[in-house]
Amino acid sequence: MLGHFLKPEYEELIAKKEWETLRVSLEELEPADIAEILADLPSEDSGVIFRILPRERAGIAFEYLPLDKQANLVKTLGGEQLVKVLNEMAPDDRTRLFEELPAEVTRQALSTLNPEELKVARKLLGYAEGTAGRYMTTEYLSLLPTMTAAEGLDYVRKHGTGRETLNVLYLADEKGLLIADLKLSEIVMAPPNAKLGDLQQRQLVALQATASREEVVIAFEKYDRVALPVTDTRGMLVGIITVDDVLDVAEAAATEDIQRLGGMEALDAPYLEIGMWEMVKKRGGWLSVLLVGEMLTTTAMSYFEHEIERAVVLALFIPLIISSGGNSGSQATSLIIRALAVRELELKDWWKVASRELRSGLTLGMILGTIGFLRIFFWPTRETLYGEHYVLIAVTVACSLVGVVLFGALCGAMLPFALRRLNFDPATASAPFVATLVDVTGLVIYFTVASLILRGSLL
Repeated sequence: MLGHFLKPEYEELIAKKEWETLRVSLEELEPADIAEILADLPSEDSGVIFRILPRERAGIAFEYLPLDKQANLVKTLGGEQLVKVLNEMAPDDRTRLFEELPAEVTRQALSTLNPEELKVARKLLGYAEGTAGRYMTTEYLSLLPTMTAAEGLDYVRKHGTGRETLNVLYLADEKGLLIADLKLSEIVMAPPNAKLGDLQQRQLVALQATASREEVVIAFEKYDRVALPVTDTRGMLVGIITVDDVLDVAEAAATEDIQRLGGMEALDAPYLEIGMWEMVKKRGGWLSVLLVGEMLTTTAMSYFEHEIERAVVLALFIPLIISSGGNSGSQATSLIIRALAVRELELKDWWKVASRELRSGLTLGMILGTIGFLRIFFWPTRETLYGEHYVLIAVTVACSLVGVVLFGALCGAMLPFALRRLNFDPATASAPFVATLVDVTGLVIYFTVASLILRGSLL
């Protein structure tokens, strides 16, 4: 529950400058609730609230805001408030904010950090975008393997405040070389004089700072950890990534894949924040490619112009035929892309998928073909609408649907495998792209079947 005030009431308090009432109301809220209020308020009013909030609560609430709201708010904060917020943010969240800010604003923001935080920020920003180094935080706690369990717990009590997590502690030597990780519970349950380096240790799993975000997500899913250490090429501990950071990474990757599946480039900002011309640029390229692809449909129809002239009734079923094939292909490609993304399938499974789609595509085609046949055969005005050869037309449509749906299923299933084999993102095999491809081939299948079945009657 967001306190006893609603958004308009907060705006009214700000307009009336009733700062004490506003401050008391905000003190009753959790930082996440404060962030929810800030997200709905104009940036100017959000800036006022940040001036009222205590330093620590302001920094925590700021981390809960969406990146676009953070970026807008940074531009409205004065120097003192900006220092207060940025210095209290977790390093990984601050890094993602800097990525969203214009270069000039980033330089200004960096200049407000204290020397220690500035060193951390520059270090994180030195890693390539989309790598583990950009998502890691340096707010971890490491212990020496020569410490006893009692000494380790004392160290945690003295230096654990403000760390990203204390559930997992890391053993590193004096030079920073990562040796092992230990659960806090293992240290608590160990004899006080036991050396940390002698405690039973699980398999050490670490990420390289240059690892891609896909590799980060895979590692967390595989090893089921709440946090993983990040090392440089020499094995030196440079940071950690926690599971909440991975959720952000997975969400960003899923968003990109879903947008690509829709037949467009991934957006770089929330929908309402991206500019019109940027939106046109992201969507126009693929639409142009799809338009060129659809032009091949016209070419295919012109090739069968003679058949259409002699049996105009065939043109009635063109939308039905090509849409069924496109729908079948879109279903298959969506299923396979997702299965590849969550590693239910690997490249070596292509033959299994092909044989499975062959059977399911044939079955689906027969179902749709039967529906199409019955639709024509039992239509009340069939002889008037389709002519005396309506039975042959019904058979033509039914057989064409079987072929088109079968081809669509196979094409939609195999294209993601081909792209993955060529080291492209399978998500680029978007449903609109597959549908366009199947449209062209669907026409060829339809008129080829028609020329075989209707030869000597309508053709």
